Formats: sequence, structure tokens, C-alpha cells
Amino acid sequence: MIVRLHPAAEQDISEAAAFYGNAGSARLAARFVAEFKRLVAILLEHPHIGVPRANGKRGLTLRHFPYTVIYRVEGECITILLVKHDSKHPGDGSQRS
Repeated sequence: MIVRLHPAAEQDISEAAAFYGNAGSARLAARFVAEFKRLVAILLEHPHIGVPRANGKRGLTLRHFPYTVIYRVEGECITILLVKHDSKHPGDGSQRS
């Protein structure tokens, strides 16, 4: 399995880490990134673990941060489409493919 990040998902992660860095600390921002990487490792082992969503997408929530990762599994590829804050962005990433 391989993991690909949609370019906008990369931006989502950068913006969230910057927020935690500015509002909290560099250590908190690093914890956010580490938690995201932990979730990616879980997806590599269990790609269908996320909650099914529309159009073949799945969602999996970070354990210690209010963010959900929206992704799609196609063959041997996991594409992360969206990393959304649960209260600020209620959408499902339908505009990203």
C-alpha cells in the first residue's frame, strides 16, 4: 500500500500545525503532526478501518485532536483527500477527488 496526499490535504495539515504552533506551542504542533502520522500508519495496516462515507470515501478521526481524515482506497493506494477540523468544516471533501 502507498499513501498519497491531495495537495489541498497537505495544506490542511500545514494550516492545522501552524494554528497549534501559534495558539499553543511548537511542541503541540509536533504532537498534531505525530498523531496524523500515527493515523496514516494505521491506515496502511487497515485501510478500510474508517467509517464509510459517500462516493467510496472513508473517514477516521484523530485520537487527541478534533480532526477527521477523509480518504479513499483504490487498489493499493490510499489517497488522503481532506484533513478537516470537526467543528469548523462540516463538509466531507466532496469537492476533492
